Amino acid sequence: MAPPAAVSKVFDAVHGLEPPLLSDPRSDLNSYLSVLKRLEEALRFLSDNCALAVQWLDDIVDYLDDNAVADSKFLQNLKSSLSFLKSNSSSSLDGGLLEEALTRLETEFRRLLDEHSVPLPMPSTSLSAAAIAPSPLPVHVITKLAAIIERMIANNRLDRCVSIYIEVRGSNVRASLKALDLNYLEISVADFDDVQSIEGWIEKWGKHLEFAVKHLFEAEYKLCNDVFERAGPPEVWTGCFAEIAAQAGILAFLKFGKTVTESKKDPIKLLKLLDIFNSLNRLRVDFNRLFGGKACIEIQNETRDLIKRVIDGSCEIFWELLVQVELQRQTPPPLDGSVPKLVSFITDYCNRLLGEDYKPVLTQVLGIQRSWNRQNFHEGLLKDAILNIIKALEVNFEAWSKGYEDQILSYLFMMNTHWHFFKHLKGTKLGVLLGDPWLREHEQYKEYYAACYLRESWSKLPSLLSREGLILFSGGRATARDLVKKRLKAFNDTFDDMYQKQSNWVISDKDLREKTCQLIIQAIVPVYRSYMQNYGPLVEQDASASKYAKYTAQTLEKMLSSLFQPKPGRSASFRVRHSNGKMNSVVTNQYRSAPTVI
Repeated sequence: MAPPAAVSKVFDAVHGLEPPLLSDPRSDLNSYLSVLKRLEEALRFLSDNCALAVQWLDDIVDYLDDNAVADSKFLQNLKSSLSFLKSNSSSSLDGGLLEEALTRLETEFRRLLDEHSVPLPMPSTSLSAAAIAPSPLPVHVITKLAAIIERMIANNRLDRCVSIYIEVRGSNVRASLKALDLNYLEISVADFDDVQSIEGWIEKWGKHLEFAVKHLFEAEYKLCNDVFERAGPPEVWTGCFAEIAAQAGILAFLKFGKTVTESKKDPIKLLKLLDIFNSLNRLRVDFNRLFGGKACIEIQNETRDLIKRVIDGSCEIFWELLVQVELQRQTPPPLDGSVPKLVSFITDYCNRLLGEDYKPVLTQVLGIQRSWNRQNFHEGLLKDAILNIIKALEVNFEAWSKGYEDQILSYLFMMNTHWHFFKHLKGTKLGVLLGDPWLREHEQYKEYYAACYLRESWSKLPSLLSREGLILFSGGRATARDLVKKRLKAFNDTFDDMYQKQSNWVISDKDLREKTCQLIIQAIVPVYRSYMQNYGPLVEQDASASKYAKYTAQTLEKMLSSLFQPKPGRSASFRVRHSNGKMNSVVTNQYRSAPTVI
């Protein structure tokens, strides 16, 4: 067959493909793709043979013109037609049918994605589970998408499918995350005072990040691979996934962690940095697999930067704890003789660091930084650091006790503090580290200072109720009455002075408080009761009896039982030195589940 005839026959066939290719692909996608493939083959034939057919016709026209065989007007029209064919590419021979068919396929590609992309709900089960989420699209839909992509690749339009895929799936992942209320990820350092004020957000951050990685990004990673598996080199689908992850907000999670590292230093920040490290470390394998390719280089860099900031920040705060405790030596002791909040804070804080939640993480963090600095690390370094902190705290006791002008209050303070150490550390991780001999030593110190306190204060009162000169009434009844009055007045004045002063003192521990009150009662009340029974009648008939027989034994017992009660709202100062050299006073309060510095 002559080239023009063959081209004309194929051209007619192309026009015959118009009805099925101008229909909706969704009705029968496989048939539509089959017809499209026939169109592609036809257009390739036309592309390969049109030039040959035109050249063949051009030779015929030249022959006719040279030999004057045909009418001149016919030849002119023929030459014009050939000129038109030469000036137009073979791609226009289908009248734009291929372009229209590919556009319809793009629409179908988007429809399949839109109709089957549903935001993933927050799972009700624990997010710590390592289960990988199932594919978010049915297998038959993935098969159709892959078939469409195959035709798009054949026509150099893969980028259009990639763009649509990123737009739809990226939007779907963002919708899944939106239900979690992630506005806190955009917070800046200027928006909060300290880490404690955003402690709840840090906890949410760990759960939300795990959900995003294990349930959302894991599923998208697998789906990208399934859909674009035959689309060429792996860079195609990994790049697609990287763009979806970036648009969905993985960088915002990393930015939030960075914001926490930039907040001001305090002991609570160490715990929160360890929480952040623990969350990232649990997801380390997932991060390396999902974001390990070249397309995710920005995510890799931001993750490495965050991890370095977390490790350096954690180590800096931890190694400075000893210095911070030593600095508290310069601060005055509590005015009421109670256990300083710093003591409670540091002992509880060190127990947290030695507990199962934080010790493994802190050990790992310290080890990593020392390896960066080419230094050896062993677990004994952590224990030694904790012991040095506690020893520094013990030195503080002596320094603080010397800050009292009242020696009796100093004894009460030391009794309070040593008992706190013994009772609140016995049976704890820190107590085990310190050892039983160390704890018993503090118990003995408590006994010693309790004895000193009683000897120098309340134990002196009974001696004021002397019976000397009263037994034989050697000076007569009037003389005896005057002696009793004098001694009761001295007792009352001394008691009132001591009671008024010590009413503002505090014994923090309930058991120690009750025991101390009972010892005071035992030292005073029996002596007073006996004295009043024997000599009270000498003054009770006096007109000024109430001035001397001021208290009953029951009244004294009730008053003494009410001593040393903690005052609501009391706080003590824990001063933290910052990198600028300034000392900021930070109030330490009791906390719910973790040590708190605000």
